[in-house]
Amino acid sequence: MSFINDNFLLETEQAQHLYHQYAAAEPILDYHSHLPPKDIAENRRFANLFEIWLEGDHYKWRAMRANGIPESHCTGDASPFEKFEAFAATVPHTLRNPLYHWTHLELKRYFGIDDLLNESNARRIWDQTNAQLASEDMRIWGILKKFGVKAICTTDDPADDLRWHAAIAKSDCPAKVFPTFRPDGAMHVQRPDLFLPWIEKLYETSGVSIDSFADFLKAIELRHDAFHAIGCRLSDHGLNRCFANFCDEEEAAGIFDKAREGGEVSADEFDRYASFMMLFFGKLDAAKGWTKQIHLGARRNANSRAYRELGTDKGFDSIGDAPQGDALAAYLDRLDQGDQLPRMVLYNLNPNENYTFATMAGNFQDGKIAGKIQFGSGWWFLDQKEAMEWQMNALSNCGLFSRFIGMLTDSRSFMSFPRHEYFRRTLCNLVGNDMAKGLLPNDEAMIGNMVRNICFGNARDFLRLPL
Repeated sequence: MSFINDNFLLETEQAQHLYHQYAAAEPILDYHSHLPPKDIAENRRFANLFEIWLEGDHYKWRAMRANGIPESHCTGDASPFEKFEAFAATVPHTLRNPLYHWTHLELKRYFGIDDLLNESNARRIWDQTNAQLASEDMRIWGILKKFGVKAICTTDDPADDLRWHAAIAKSDCPAKVFPTFRPDGAMHVQRPDLFLPWIEKLYETSGVSIDSFADFLKAIELRHDAFHAIGCRLSDHGLNRCFANFCDEEEAAGIFDKAREGGEVSADEFDRYASFMMLFFGKLDAAKGWTKQIHLGARRNANSRAYRELGTDKGFDSIGDAPQGDALAAYLDRLDQGDQLPRMVLYNLNPNENYTFATMAGNFQDGKIAGKIQFGSGWWFLDQKEAMEWQMNALSNCGLFSRFIGMLTDSRSFMSFPRHEYFRRTLCNLVGNDMAKGLLPNDEAMIGNMVRNICFGNARDFLRLPL
């Protein structure tokens, strides 16, 4: 029997039946990804397995470095095959790392390959996959059709002109593709090297001459309007921690002016400015009925040498240990006081905070929108079987699991759609095992319907995308 078989991860008959009858055929709504809209618009054809699989994957780079692979074969100037061969040599050493599961699930689902990848079969698998990638069915649109992708939400800067999204909307792409409003660039008052160029780009895109803080806010609001017009219904923020050291607009304007003039913004000033901006963004989202996503808990760029040499998103980030509960409560409460709390998905990266997040969501359910504040799925270092179960158990124990909006890829790779299958198998195994133990009733219709909704229907109904 092949490693990736029909009942992979499914330990009981109940789990197997739930997956095959209720989960497997559901469409994919990948509501948070980092897929490049340009590639989708151009229906990119990948020249080789490196381009589609290793080109920007920091999960693989981390494992390769840990296996003694030099940087030349991770992000450096080695040839595509040399990098793939180095990864293939690393794969046998990833046993019990989720990469071992993901690698073989992806090879099976994209290329029908059952072999366990290693250095000795790397050349054969390279040639076999590259031959398949040359076919029309393995261009991006063919991949989206193959995996039943109903919609994708990419992650987009407000200063982006959205031309690739406009092109996709006019094309024959088989999936809907929507931008997500990610205004992290607006927060960098403590980094003039980042903040000042971003303001110039925002001016060029919005057409608003940014001579004051009021102009700055107006330009952002106009971009928010433009995103909405093209179908955007979600925003997102990547924050190490939540901000809740509030100030008024006059004080925020003074900090903005200091940053514009190249002055040094203190840590406290940054904290107060960021808190003002997060309230501003929350109010924009609430006014349009959007869903706000907040990703909390990372410790980014921990290796300063690697950051200087390679830049961000190269695999040198980890889980942070900053407490989140007090600031998150204050932020949600401030928006709620003004009846300006949008639908929200809270993603946690530190498993010690799972019950904090799960119970915090319950504090702000409003009795009008089912599951209005979501404890989001396992994210980044927690998007593997064990941590998915931790998140689902915390949500089940403290909230309504049946209202959960399920999984996403958070990926930059078009080889990541089987992550939805991986989640669905984990979900069905968790629930099916409870049925087998008598912890849940043996009511297949009721539980199967819950599983089906978690896989797709809940996200479709909650996010209100123009599908």
